[in-house]
Amino acid sequence: MSTQLGTLEELPQDYRDDMAAAGVAPLWPMMRNVLPHGAPRPVTKPGHWEFAALRPLLMRAGELTPVEKAERRVLVLSDPGRGTGAMQATSSIYLGMQLLLPGETAPAHVHTPSAVRIIVEGKGGYTVVDGEKLPMEEGDLVLTPGGEWHDHGHEGTEPVIWLDALDLPLFVYLEGSYAEEGPLQAQRNRPDASQVEYLASGLAPSRKHGAGARRYPMMRYPWTRTKEALRELVKYNGGDVAELDYVNPETGADVLPTMGFTAMMLTKGAKEEPPLRSSSAAFHVIGGKGRTIVNDRVIEWGPKDTFTAPVFAKITHQADEDAYIIRVHDRPLQEKLGYYEERSR
Repeated sequence: MSTQLGTLEELPQDYRDDMAAAGVAPLWPMMRNVLPHGAPRPVTKPGHWEFAALRPLLMRAGELTPVEKAERRVLVLSDPGRGTGAMQATSSIYLGMQLLLPGETAPAHVHTPSAVRIIVEGKGGYTVVDGEKLPMEEGDLVLTPGGEWHDHGHEGTEPVIWLDALDLPLFVYLEGSYAEEGPLQAQRNRPDASQVEYLASGLAPSRKHGAGARRYPMMRYPWTRTKEALRELVKYNGGDVAELDYVNPETGADVLPTMGFTAMMLTKGAKEEPPLRSSSAAFHVIGGKGRTIVNDRVIEWGPKDTFTAPVFAKITHQADEDAYIIRVHDRPLQEKLGYYEERSR
């Protein structure tokens, strides 16, 4: 295979003018931009957003902009490789930090992208998805899949903050991103499915023959149960690192078609060096302190911080104390496209 391809400048100007007039361009000068040898050349750069810096900005946003004028009061976490204002934290993952104040309601809407909320701070907030009222407590994972009506409310006394993770960049690229608004949903007078049908792992509701479960049977994954499971895994499996994937309790598949979520625990002093993955990732720290080296960048992280890594990044995690992290990644999308890959370091 040729490694030195011809350039546009080598072509006669009259030929270039004729191609431009015809609305065509030669592939060979551009081929290595879209098909580099051996591995992708990501635009995405490692990012790090310290919660201590974001929280005052969110509180100020709450003073400056009522939720009625914002619909969703969010600060977007922009990929450093694309610049401030980019609606991407990685190539396929959007991240935003959202604030809801006591007594506020974020209106009901439905949109094509799927979203997950990782609750960062506060009590009394809730999300209603298809009539199911989902409490939002610190560390919880709350789903709002594409095509599902949802709204947010706050019955507490302190601000509630959560991290939004969406597959928005994919839908924007496909020109399929849009939303519709509607009235607040009527709430069913019962606890959410995580407290009823799926209270215990390994158990699912019995159904009549031929009756299937909902596509998204459980919309809330309580952090208290996730943390307990991680601790038990470390305790009895040995080692100093544990990982658990968030899955559909009926099928075992990832919770969303295009995004996956993995809960991680690193014990004090633990060091983890995962393989090079073709998936990009965002990491949200639920608790603990440590550092992560992403390629050549050292990121010192603490509770509630968020950081990112591009595809095939060389990553090393080190924990200064017991640490809990949720990794957001696009492996499910890549597996559906048939190209997810892991390489040794």
